[in-house]
Amino acid sequence: MKPLADRLRPKKIEDMIGQSHIIGEGKVLNKIIKNKSIPNMILYGPPGTGKTTLANIIANATGKKYVKLNAVNCGVKEIKEVIESAKQDLFSFNGIILMLDEIQAMNKKQQQALLEVIEDGSVTLIASTADNPYFVIYKAILSRSSIFEFKTIDKNDIYKGLKRAVKKLPEFYTYDYINIEDEALKAIAETCNGDMRTALNKLELAFNLGIDIAANSVYITLDTVLESSNTKILSFDRGGDDGYSILSAFHKSLRGSDADAAIHYLARLVKAEDMQGITRRLLCVASEDVGLAVPQAITITEACVSSALQLGFPEARIPLAQATVYLAQCPKSNSVVTAIDLALEDLDNIETGDIPLHLKDAHYSGAKDLGRGVDYKYPHDYPNNYVKQQYLPESIKNKKYYTHGNNKNELAFKHFWDNLKK
Repeated sequence: MKPLADRLRPKKIEDMIGQSHIIGEGKVLNKIIKNKSIPNMILYGPPGTGKTTLANIIANATGKKYVKLNAVNCGVKEIKEVIESAKQDLFSFNGIILMLDEIQAMNKKQQQALLEVIEDGSVTLIASTADNPYFVIYKAILSRSSIFEFKTIDKNDIYKGLKRAVKKLPEFYTYDYINIEDEALKAIAETCNGDMRTALNKLELAFNLGIDIAANSVYITLDTVLESSNTKILSFDRGGDDGYSILSAFHKSLRGSDADAAIHYLARLVKAEDMQGITRRLLCVASEDVGLAVPQAITITEACVSSALQLGFPEARIPLAQATVYLAQCPKSNSVVTAIDLALEDLDNIETGDIPLHLKDAHYSGAKDLGRGVDYKYPHDYPNNYVKQQYLPESIKNKKYYTHGNNKNELAFKHFWDNLKK
């Protein structure tokens, strides 16, 4: 028997759960299906959000022959063979829709060869991927396709989908009595991570546990759901779009001084045990975003990172959380990253000139004959260990890369040097 999720797969766009931003009344995909003018498409988003279901609906609505393949277990040769076979029946259909799951599994050369299949217009490609298409799909295919992003489904929509599924259960089962508590459905919706397929799988498992053979009935309570699956599976692909997005949110929350948000995203990363991702972000924030506002931040952060690496998970979460809360609360300054980036930009775009002769290495015989180091002034020979002299190359001698940040530490240094240089 097919899984419940397959048996309940919607046949019409109106029956789909979620994705109202693209399939709702008047939205782009809704119009495309009604007009039956289907472009090549890339459907991009997390598992269980309706990508395959939508491809089925499109094929049914347009009267095209539907061919579904998975790029994980087939190559271009197999795709071409299936397409050629499908073309034998084209007199009965208005073209072919090729639904290609997991297109990111095909390498660049395979994707290039796939162009031949879709170039003549007889085949419409609908490819799906959970990875960011701009990272994993060949540009020539992207340029010939419309990209639609599917989002995780809101738990309230998942709950509505489960209620609808419960009403259909008597169509598949012959039990005298089926009763499923509302709290049980809400618990499933809460723990399925926006994945409708996962929600229906959880419902099916709880259904099987709730069967009373003697009474020929099914009764599902909250306890039944908790017994069948009490762990919420988080979506995290370390090398994929979701993983990068969590790391980005973590970094930006630290930069934005929101300790609660930073701890939340840290918890996601801890769940995934992404030690490298966490520690890289923390060390980067300590210099990029806190910088000279709190110069000791990098030292404290490094100590926390070192402790975490020695402890390992699960204890590593504690020093990582310490560094996270500390960095979120630190005053912020991006003066150092701004300074180095301006200097690097000049190296790429303008002629910066030669190093002044008095600064060049003079620790070898004959250096003085070349004029190197001759006019150098040793600052420690002067009052307050400072003497004015030119350090930048002549062509950029008036360039200013570093600007003091508006914080206590950097302003104190600015005050010191302003007074001294007067």
